[in-house]
Amino acid sequence: MTKPITPTDAMQKLLDTEDSSIYKLPEENQLVTGTVIAASKREVLVDIGGITTGIIRGKEMYFEDDEFSTLKPGDEVEATVIDVENDMGMLELSFRFAGHQKAWDTLSKHKEANKIISVKILDANKGGLLVTAGKVNGFLPVSQLNPEHYPRVPGGDKNKILDKLKSYIGNAFDVKVIDVDADQDKLIVSEKAAWEETQKDILNKYKTGDVITGTITAITDFGVFVKFGENLEGLVHISELAWQRIDNPNDLFKVGETIKAEIINIEGSKIFLSIKKLQHDPWRDIEKKYTIGQEVEGTVLKVNPFGLFVELDQDIHGLAHISELSDQPITDINSIAKEGDTLKFHIVSIEPAEHRLGLSLKTSGRSKTKKEKTDSAEPTEEPAQ
Repeated sequence: MTKPITPTDAMQKLLDTEDSSIYKLPEENQLVTGTVIAASKREVLVDIGGITTGIIRGKEMYFEDDEFSTLKPGDEVEATVIDVENDMGMLELSFRFAGHQKAWDTLSKHKEANKIISVKILDANKGGLLVTAGKVNGFLPVSQLNPEHYPRVPGGDKNKILDKLKSYIGNAFDVKVIDVDADQDKLIVSEKAAWEETQKDILNKYKTGDVITGTITAITDFGVFVKFGENLEGLVHISELAWQRIDNPNDLFKVGETIKAEIINIEGSKIFLSIKKLQHDPWRDIEKKYTIGQEVEGTVLKVNPFGLFVELDQDIHGLAHISELSDQPITDINSIAKEGDTLKFHIVSIEPAEHRLGLSLKTSGRSKTKKEKTDSAEPTEEPAQ
């Protein structure tokens, strides 16, 4: 005799079918999808598949994704189950956890898509800017600022750099996500990368050898920055400012000055310029002015442990190596000369291609063989130009 099927057996059979999952109540920590029944500033009621009702309230309504801040009946939302049955017999849900993950997932997608997004500057420290992307906090390092916002401060004064960075608080910058890790709560963005993206077409208009006209925007110990074209900026390194040796770029240039320069290299968004390449190279004709063995008068520009840098004229500087300063052993080079002294030297070597000229204070000034030049060469610093 066949056993009759009871209502309980029928329900169990139904639950055992392929689609039985739609009848199962969600579990704790599960992400569920539902339809908003009602929404207010205090709570949101959500229908979960017609099976049960969930509620989001209190701190669990903390929105990390703006999607949750303007809900209305009929909207479909995702939330995380934090209690399968609360004191009202409803699912206790959280937008906080769901929104947190959704916000980070969105940022990961932005990184993969190489998308430009906007962030707001919240604060600054000496390393960079604290930003927020939606409701996720992140960091914009100084090195990742675009040329316009990079803090170029004379002497590299850290306090002045910080003051400059703090002036950006409250502003919105366009950036790209370069590092995102929800597990470590880590978000790093780059304004420079976004700027490079927008400048690609403009940069492609220029090539090495082009001559530009620009305005000096900043002067540092290592060179000057020049703005030109459509919001482009290039660096003239101190070694490319003039043919002669320069200790301080401020001695030759000032901010706001208009100059011409030649593009000597383009690396990504970095543009390197040269002013001296547009000037006549005085070393090409040096042998018309100076000869080996000639006695010349020069002014000491700088005293180093390995010798004296000497100005012969406005364009030509030379080096009197310590081995050429006296026939006697020298214990203190400052006893020989100091900056500003004018002395008579003998020219002992001329190397136009290397922009080098060797001088001697010895009474027996003489030409040096190639081997002698090598033996007496200073260990590290480049000789004067």
